[in-house]
Amino acid sequence: MKPTVILVGADKGGVGKTTVSRVLLDYLAQNNIVTRAFDTESPRGTLKRFHPGVTEIVDVNHTPDQMKIIDTLNTVGATVSVIDVRAGQLGATMRALRDIGFLEAAQAGQFTFVVFHILGPSISSLDEIAEIAPFVSDANYFLVKNYINDTTFFEWDPRTYASYFRKIKHAGDVTIPKLNEMAYEQVELAGVPFSAFINNQTAEGDAAKYSFVLRGYVRTWFRNIAAEFDRVGLLAAIGAKAAKKP
Repeated sequence: MKPTVILVGADKGGVGKTTVSRVLLDYLAQNNIVTRAFDTESPRGTLKRFHPGVTEIVDVNHTPDQMKIIDTLNTVGATVSVIDVRAGQLGATMRALRDIGFLEAAQAGQFTFVVFHILGPSISSLDEIAEIAPFVSDANYFLVKNYINDTTFFEWDPRTYASYFRKIKHAGDVTIPKLNEMAYEQVELAGVPFSAFINNQTAEGDAAKYSFVLRGYVRTWFRNIAAEFDRVGLLAAIGAKAAKKP
């Protein structure tokens, strides 16, 4: 596997991008892929709360922090680096990656670049797609509809939809289903990865006393998302193989 950067972002807050980052970290760990993460909600990030062992808080527009991410891609033990982009900073982050030469290096095959673009429910999401299009012509680009917050997405006019998507012909689509509200709330309160909640473990790895029912809801939800990642060929995109099921 080549070093891989997975960018998760949106140009609107409240669309659940950190939830997607959390699920990605669990999915990659499930497939035995050593992964690190960068939380750009500096100075205090949400992703680090749930995955403190692999997450570092950075300012992606700060040159030393850019060096911390990009200059170490070939030297750390982790194969994949997940970057959870601060709300409203997806376009700015793309421009920064272009300016430091990362996008060119990815185009040349030095790195694998994956983008998960979390869509909002309004028509403004189409403008976000248009803004990002010039930067992802050679990336593995996925548009994500996240229903975790009970979001209702509008139905795009087919001609309008096509006019934007012609700019990114290779875009894939991923759906994050809604999770039972009480189950999601309990994971938030526990402050652990989804996988730890499913396995009834505390943040320290000790046995917990989470509800069997709520764990079941999270388990089914996570399996559905893993099936989505499998369907769009995420592991193949980063040059990895799925772990054997027990």
